[in-house]
Amino acid sequence: MIGVIVLAAVIVATLVAGTVLRARSGRIRAVETTTHAELDPALAAVGVGQDVPVVLHFSAPWCGPCAAVRRVIEQILGGAPGSAREIELDLDENPSLARTLGVLSLPTTFVFDADGRERFRVSGVPSPDDLRAALAAL
Repeated sequence: MIGVIVLAAVIVATLVAGTVLRARSGRIRAVETTTHAELDPALAAVGVGQDVPVVLHFSAPWCGPCAAVRRVIEQILGGAPGSAREIELDLDENPSLARTLGVLSLPTTFVFDADGRERFRVSGVPSPDDLRAALAAL
């Protein structure tokens, strides 16, 4: 009987965790920033913090949803040239930067302001409207 109760508790906990994670997928979350934070040299090396907002996303050749992120970013930035720059990094080729930024899953997208401060983060595929609103806030 105890085994059945433990099994039921594990199933319920798994369902709750899955529901929470699914609800967060694709949602843009604002990130608290400090006003005088130093730009990480690894971010500067890939082009973040060069007086223009940056949409940085991590992907991999084996990541199916990453193609959808590319399409969303192209749709947003293609309609407003010069508003921001896109940088796509392969997770397998940039593991230390991914670890520094806390990338736990693919696709993960970051929005940095012109000073190189992380302002927004998305795990999953962002909606075009949410990404457009995040860039407009900069």
